[in-house]
Amino acid sequence: MTPQEKELEAMKSEIEKEIRAIFKANMKIFDWDIPENDDRASAQMILETMQEALDTLKAEVTSGKYDNY
Repeated sequence: MTPQEKELEAMKSEIEKEIRAIFKANMKIFDWDIPENDDRASAQMILETMQEALDTLKAEVTSGKYDNY
């Protein structure tokens, strides 16, 4: 196992918690800002936006942007 794999294993649950926290924070904002909010529609839109951000980040990693971070 590489050092990176060992570190990821140690951090994996924290990363997942942080992602869920971002999602839940945005769900709360939708509920506060939109009377009679459709939670399922909001959740889907938030997930799509998060996925777009992850896809952009993945492209940046692939292009080498973080090679010397």
